[in-house]
Amino acid sequence: MAKISPGRETTSAPADNDDHPVFDTVGAADHQAPGGIAHETGDLHRLLVASIDEYAIFALDPDGYILSWNAGAQRLKGYAAEEIIGKHFSVFYPPAQIERGFPNFELREAARVGRFEDEGLRVRKDGTRFWANVVITALRGPTGGLVGFAKVTRDLTERRRAEETLRLSEERFRLLVQGVKDYAIFMLDPNGYVATWNAGAERIKGYTDGEILGKHFSAFYTPEDLETGKPARELEIATATGVYEEEGWRIRKDGSRFWASVVITALRKPDGSLAGFAKVTRDLTDKRAAQERAIEAARQAAASDEANRAKSEFLAAMSHELRTPLNAIGGYTDLLSMGVRGPVTQEQLDDLQRIKRSQQHLLGIINDILNFSRMEAGQITYEYSTVPISSVIESVGHMIEPQMLTKNLGLAVGECPPDAVAWADKSKVEQIVLNLLSNAVKFTNEGVVTVECDRHDEGRVGIIVKDTGVGIPSDQLERIFEPFVQVGRSLTHGHHQGTGLGLAISRDLARGMGGDIVVSSELGNGSQFRLTLPRPPSG
Repeated sequence: MAKISPGRETTSAPADNDDHPVFDTVGAADHQAPGGIAHETGDLHRLLVASIDEYAIFALDPDGYILSWNAGAQRLKGYAAEEIIGKHFSVFYPPAQIERGFPNFELREAARVGRFEDEGLRVRKDGTRFWANVVITALRGPTGGLVGFAKVTRDLTERRRAEETLRLSEERFRLLVQGVKDYAIFMLDPNGYVATWNAGAERIKGYTDGEILGKHFSAFYTPEDLETGKPARELEIATATGVYEEEGWRIRKDGSRFWASVVITALRKPDGSLAGFAKVTRDLTDKRAAQERAIEAARQAAASDEANRAKSEFLAAMSHELRTPLNAIGGYTDLLSMGVRGPVTQEQLDDLQRIKRSQQHLLGIINDILNFSRMEAGQITYEYSTVPISSVIESVGHMIEPQMLTKNLGLAVGECPPDAVAWADKSKVEQIVLNLLSNAVKFTNEGVVTVECDRHDEGRVGIIVKDTGVGIPSDQLERIFEPFVQVGRSLTHGHHQGTGLGLAISRDLARGMGGDIVVSSELGNGSQFRLTLPRPPSG
């Protein structure tokens, strides 16, 4: 046999030694075989091996030195025949494998059992690594002596990469499913027995995987559903149509019920046979409760709207029915006071004035209640225009004058420049200011009530009403704007008359026009109400 070792010349072994046949090598001299057919067969075999480029096929001597090299070996490993023949085959192995003697171990195992197969990393000439399938076959002569090894190497890098990509994808998917906590995601076998279990299934249904794997999924259904055969019917539908989906009650391990969204998908093998089912369950209990609350709220809102409508209709009718006799009372009182029915004594005149004041008070209460009801029902409309603040103060000042004279109070009016103009409904602005002034007069026993312009806010204009009255406790400043509230007095006691609706109506009107009313006060030192309104739009 021709044995090639590093740094040694090729020597020829005796031709008649059967245990040392000559290996054909790329570039080696042809060896004549006895007979033309044998010679031709040898040539064909050599050409076949040499031309294969998908596999590295080469021979090693008993010590692992390379004796032959084919086209596939050159393509896979990068060495030309003249570069590698005579070198030890361990050059194809990573340093770590060489250090632990793995190449020699392969040869020993192949010699011991006849064949050694392995998959692992190998090294090309340029130092790059590839994943290889390696088969080393021990070659023996006619007498059984080891004459060398045949080594076939296949590059599995792409297959390995594809397998690793698939493995990583499956691992990521498994981790994804296992980590999902908002959905119960698990597998059933074709008969409905639980095969997998994720964290979401444990959280929603209460079972650990050790408790539920291998159990039938009907454990999650209510007694009513079990009686009607619902679990089996769901699997039948999923098998027939591919998927079953519904919402319904399900049972947790502790026996409590939850409203679930369920999707069961039939899984089939490549040949079309049923492999099992994928089941995804979501707990919709909170969502269902929220929907029911929304439905109930809508129902109550509709009932409230109906009640408000009925109330508004009632108050409108009541207003008409009450205003008619009250206006008659006022009219006849005026006629009697003028002496149309005959002379009136001073005492009778005083009585008629008391009747007149009571009539006006009752009429004011009815108007306040009706206005408040309309505001609650959203029936107030606004007619916007440019409103000079000075004209509002002048108009309302005349209206409030009789009340101020009755209590001997002074009215101080500040000057308003021509540019103090609001964008609002003039009649409603006058109603607000009249309410504020009436309120100031009502709770001021002596001193002065002041009304003046407020021009401090850019883009806004305002009116300030100040009094020297009893004041309001600091913890009650917001309560005075609540309907039917009169701080420090009740509707049935005290000398301050009214419904407690004036300020509530005034603030609602102000806010309805894009403005507001705020108050500041000091107990015993009077109060200040500030009405702000938007200025007219520019351009």
